[in-house]
Amino acid sequence: MIDVCCAFILKESKILAVQRGPQSSHPWKWEFPGGKINAGETAEESIIREIEEELTVRIEVLQPLVPVEFDYGSKQIRLIPFVCKITSGDIKLTEHIAKSWLYFYELDSIDWSGADRELILRNQESLKLLFPEKNL
Repeated sequence: MIDVCCAFILKESKILAVQRGPQSSHPWKWEFPGGKINAGETAEESIIREIEEELTVRIEVLQPLVPVEFDYGSKQIRLIPFVCKITSGDIKLTEHIAKSWLYFYELDSIDWSGADRELILRNQESLKLLFPEKNL
């Protein structure tokens, strides 16, 4: 089981999604940005580092969400999510090919990787609480 963290980055009632490239392990799939937790690193330390590496921005972790375990066949991951906000910097993609800011009701409009789709389903009620009613 590989521990991986990800960020639900909020901005103006939207969540950031990023798209993987054609050479990645999940080509063209959308995901929440993040990555593997290094030895000796907490999940919270990891997500701050990963977002700085992948998006070139600093974030603040606001709250954890419920993790999910997902079996891709070739690997099993535990995806550990955090709700975050950007505190400084402008997003520059270093590992992904596209980004999109989505309202809660738009989350079903893109092709998520399996673990990220499961994460949305598992945390649906918590996510609803993060958004104004008009966006549901």
